[in-house]
Parts: sequence; structure tokens; C-alpha cells
Amino acid sequence: MDLSGAVWRKSSHSSDNGGQCVEVAGNLPCGVAVRDSKVPGGPELLFGPAEWRSFINVIKAGSLPSQS
Repeated sequence: MDLSGAVWRKSSHSSDNGGQCVEVAGNLPCGVAVRDSKVPGGPELLFGPAEWRSFINVIKAGSLPSQS
């Protein structure tokens, strides 16, 4: 998938001090892309519209499984 036309925006929850930083590109016709802003040339995740809505709903509900 060519994401060269993606317009990335940094999460408002990301800090400027090198912490956890996420960027999202929502201007894509096929869905929403996500990447680590500290590694802009690194891997990107692409979510289809239904998958993105499900992901956001889980985040808003606070029901992500904990990582051990």
C-alpha cells in the first residue's frame, strides 16, 4: 500500500519529550494508517474503516486487555 499521500497528525496524548508517540493518517480512501512518530520511516498499520471504528470503540470503553 502506497502511503506517500498520507497526511500524518500526532496524537494529542503524545508528548514532545520522546515518550510514547502515535501518528494517525485519516485522509486515506482505504482506511486509517497508524505509525510511531519517533520512527516515521518505520512500519505502519493500516485499518479498514470498520476495523478502525472497532478499535476506537475498544479504546473509548477502556476494555483493552492488559499486557503482562
